[in-house]
Order: sequence, then structure tokens, then C-alpha cells
Amino acid sequence: METPRNGDNDATGADLPDTPQETPGTPATPDAETLSQPTVGDVLLAVEELWPESLAEDWDAVGMVTGRPSRAVTRILLAVDPTHEVIDEALEWGADLLLTHHPLLLKPVHSVAGTGFKGDAVHRLIEGGCALVTAHTNGDSAVGGVSDVLADAFGLHDTVPLVPAVNGLPEEGIGRVGNLAEVTTLGNFAELVFSIMPAVAGGVRVAGDPQGLVRRVAVCGGAGDSLFDAVRAQHADVYVTADLRHHPASEAREAAVNGRPYLIDVSHFGSEWLWLTPAAQALENVLTDQGFTVEIRVSSRNTDPWDFVLTPG
Repeated sequence: METPRNGDNDATGADLPDTPQETPGTPATPDAETLSQPTVGDVLLAVEELWPESLAEDWDAVGMVTGRPSRAVTRILLAVDPTHEVIDEALEWGADLLLTHHPLLLKPVHSVAGTGFKGDAVHRLIEGGCALVTAHTNGDSAVGGVSDVLADAFGLHDTVPLVPAVNGLPEEGIGRVGNLAEVTTLGNFAELVFSIMPAVAGGVRVAGDPQGLVRRVAVCGGAGDSLFDAVRAQHADVYVTADLRHHPASEAREAAVNGRPYLIDVSHFGSEWLWLTPAAQALENVLTDQGFTVEIRVSSRNTDPWDFVLTPG
């Protein structure tokens, strides 16, 4: 919330790290000698403090997927997707807990037999002693969540949710909208977005006049083409999100006023990958404050599903 994917084509932005990135060391307080290892249950309490399940959408599936609350945790890996490649990384590193943004079992299932890829993932995690926890739309909506990280990365200020959370604080909800410090052109802003996103085959797609002026920016990590009414209500000059389908994008352009909102379509994976490092730091901070010590890494795996793209010219 998942090779040549990290580059070697023209449609790439910022590279993913070549090796797993560890978060900064444990703060000095409390004294390191007094810290102890948390259990899965302790980590779940920290996750709930940061990304409460009450913020998840009704259709979502978040929380613990595999694992025992009483099991000790020494290493935690964060990733966007619970793919086989990510599970390989977690087990090879010796992670006791894998925290992913996207759910493994979003839709109800009647079997987790190892004959299918999801059942096999469940068995590998259990056999490897690695719990799986998901923070999906609760990770989107919370303060410091996916869309807050995007807004901060783009330099937005005075941000508010696009769709306020029903069960959250006023500043929590899906998406964010705010203002740039200065007016810029759509072309320049799109280049900024491109430079911040991790390298993926699909690059960044833009709809609008490159010389058009923008200041008010709406963002939504992941698929956000259901939020156009909120984007228009907030008078955004440009909307940055992922997975823009043909018909919603076409209709948004037809309904545009003076060409706005312009559209910037980024990788679903990329828009949420940016959240992982701040999330890892926040989780470490909460666990440390509670008297625990644990190693936390961000996955180095690029789980964007596309490998290369062909473009005219």
C-alpha cells in the first residue's frame, strides 16, 4: 500500500535504493540498556497509535494477517506490497514482522492452500516465523500518512484532507490539498513530481498546458480517480494521483474550467513507496518511547508491476 525496473529507460525518476535502507539509530532516551524486544502485540499497539484501524475505509482489510501476538520481534521490514519477492527479502533478512501498505487478502477467501500464490505466501510467512500486518487506507488517512508525505514532498502548505475522515481528526482523511509557496508552471511542477517519484517504467503522465500556472495542488496516494468532485470543490489547479483510467480522466478534462484541474498520473507503487521511510521512522520512535528496541528496514524491492514501456519517437 508491492530486474531492469530501476532504470535503463527514459521514463524514470528517482532511483530506488540499491540496498535496503535502515532508519536512523535509536534515540538516546530512554537509555539503550533499558530497552527490550517488543512482541508482535506490542508492535500492533504502536501501529494502532500511528495508523488507527478506525480510519480504514469500510471495504478495506487492515491489521494482522499472520502471526502470534506473543511472538518476540527483533526485525521489521516495511514494503508497499506483500509479493513473493518482498517475502523472500523479509525471510532472508530474518524479519519477524512484515508491515505492508497493500493487503494480501483484501477480498474474502475460502482457502489458503499453498496451491495458489496467496496461500503460498501465507504458508511461507507462517513457516518462516514472520508476521504480516497491513496498514492500508488507515495509512492513507492518518496524520503523517501517504498523502501527507506526498504533500510534504511537493512543498505544499496549509493542507487539508480532500475527503475528511468520518472517525478521525479534522486533519485526517483521504487525499490532501494545499498551496505551493510560489506559482509555477505545470511543466515545472511536473518535473518536480518526476524527480521525487521512484524509477518505474511508466514514468509520469501529464494532461494540460505545460505553461499553465499552478499553485493549488491536490494529491492522493494510490488510485484517486474517485475524488474528482472533491478536487474541483477545492479549486485545485492540478491533481496528482495514480491509476487514472481513460474515462474518468477524459471526463475530468471535458469538465475542466480554463483547463483546470490539470492532471498528473504517477505510479501507484511510487506514490505510496515515498511513505515507507517516514513510516519506518515513526514506528521506531513510538517503539523506542515505549521502551523497545528493534531493527527496522524499508524494502529495496520495486514492486511496480510494469517492466518497460514503448513510446512514440
